[in-house]
Amino acid sequence: MISIDPTANNVKENYKLMIGSIVPRPIAFVTTKTKDGTLNGAPFSYFNIVSANPPMVSLAIQRTGAEQKDTARNAIQSKEFVVHIVDEANVEKINETAATLPPDESEIDLAGLTPVDSTNISVPGIKEARIRMECVLEHAFELGGEDTPASDLLIGKVVLFHFEEDVYENGKINHGELKAVSRLAGADYAKVGEIFPLKRPK
Repeated sequence: MISIDPTANNVKENYKLMIGSIVPRPIAFVTTKTKDGTLNGAPFSYFNIVSANPPMVSLAIQRTGAEQKDTARNAIQSKEFVVHIVDEANVEKINETAATLPPDESEIDLAGLTPVDSTNISVPGIKEARIRMECVLEHAFELGGEDTPASDLLIGKVVLFHFEEDVYENGKINHGELKAVSRLAGADYAKVGEIFPLKRPK
């Protein structure tokens, strides 16, 4: 085994070790609105489930220097956002939204995605996602960094689920129809590969 002390590494070196080791990572495409009503959208792979009671998800959004990213700032200000699951059919357009734009320019417009109104919150989602979750902000934490925070950890409570009919079956999700993709490292993504069952011990 090779043992590495993270305090002996710089940030980039630790970043490479973490994103290469913690794989595959689910990808959330998140829409938020600015104060002036611009619809922003960006993908994040530091994303996961927090709780089922109530249903909550987490997003860790890395800062650029000391600056919050648009998604974190908008979600904290409005206390609303929409999480979409990235799949094989929409991943290329979603990837376009990772471009760096000013806050008053919409990544949704840049990528040619289609806004769709939400039901319980004011932030629209996008039509191209087969699963989307309307969320309200439950908690926001500033984490990491030495002089200034390096990351904003957002916990969102899901207030409404939306599923396309062919991915929802008797209260469960059909992964074969969803075709979710995940993030690896560098420019690499992964599809769902071979699936095998293991029974949990009693």
